Amino acid sequence: MIVRPKTGWFRMLFAWEHSVRNTILAPLGIIFLLSLAALWGYRRSDAFFLCLSPVPFSLIGVALAIFASFRNNACYERYWEGRKQWGVLSCATRDLARYAVTVPSPAAAPSDVRHLVNTLAAFVHVLKHQLRGTDPSRALHEFLGDAHARDVLRRAHRPQYLLTCVQRQLASWRRDARIDDILLAAALAHLDRLSQAAGACERIRTTPVPYPYEVLLHRTTYFYCVLLPFGLVESIGWATPIVTVFIAYAFLALHTIAGELEDPFGQDANDLPLDALSIQIERAMRDTLGDRDLPPAAVPDARYRLD
Repeated sequence: MIVRPKTGWFRMLFAWEHSVRNTILAPLGIIFLLSLAALWGYRRSDAFFLCLSPVPFSLIGVALAIFASFRNNACYERYWEGRKQWGVLSCATRDLARYAVTVPSPAAAPSDVRHLVNTLAAFVHVLKHQLRGTDPSRALHEFLGDAHARDVLRRAHRPQYLLTCVQRQLASWRRDARIDDILLAAALAHLDRLSQAAGACERIRTTPVPYPYEVLLHRTTYFYCVLLPFGLVESIGWATPIVTVFIAYAFLALHTIAGELEDPFGQDANDLPLDALSIQIERAMRDTLGDRDLPPAAVPDARYRLD
C-alpha cells in the first residue's frame, strides 16, 4: 500500500512514484507513435485511408468508460472487503487475548496464556502467508517452537488447525472450572468470527473476476486507443498526439489499477499491507500480556510503500 503525505495540486500533477506509469509507458509510447503516423499520413495525403470519423469514438468512449467503471467498482469492492475482514481479525484476536488474561478464575498459568496468545499471533501470520502463497515456517517456529511448528506445517489447512488448538485450550480451561459455559460460549463466538473472516479472505483470493469479462475490457480498451488518433487527426490536427495519449492514459491506467485491486492480498505496490497489519495485531496482543519488547511498528519506506 502506498502511504504518502498529502501534496498540493501542482506537485500531484508530477507524482510518478508508485503510479501505474511503469506498466503503461510502453503502450502509451506505441499510441504516441501511431498518433504521429496518423498526423504524418493526414498531412501527406488527403486520401489517407485511416482517416476516420470521430463520431463513433465519442459513443464508444462513453460506453467504454461506463464498462471500465463497473469493473473498477467490482475490483475495489474486493479490496475493501479484504480490508474489512482484516479489521475483524484485528478486533477478534485482541478480544481473545484480553479474555485469556482477565477472565479465567482461578487465573490460568502464565505459560498457558502466552501459548494461547502466541497461537493467535501464529494464526494471523499463517493466514497472511496462505493468502500470499509464501512459506510460513519461520513465523511458526518463532511463535510455537519447533515441535508444534512441525505439527502445524503437516496440516493441509493451517489457519483452521491453529484455531482448533485455541479451542482446545479454552475447553481445557472449562474442564478445570476456570470458565463457565457462558464464558466459553463468548470465547467460541470470537473464534467463529476469526474462522469466518479467514474464510471470506480465502473466498476473495480464490475467486477471481471472470476471465472473459477482463479479456473483453482489455481488448476493447486497447483497440479503442489504437484507432483513436485516426479518428481525431482530421478535427484537431497537430494536437492529436497530446490528446490521444491523455485519453489513452486515463483508460489504460483505470484498467491497470483494477487489475491490481482484483487480488488485494498480493504484493503489488497498491495491495493491502498484510505484513504491517499482522505486526500491528501481534503488537496489540503482546502488549496485553504486558510485554515491553514489542516488534517495531511497520512504517512506509523511503518510497512511501507499506508492505
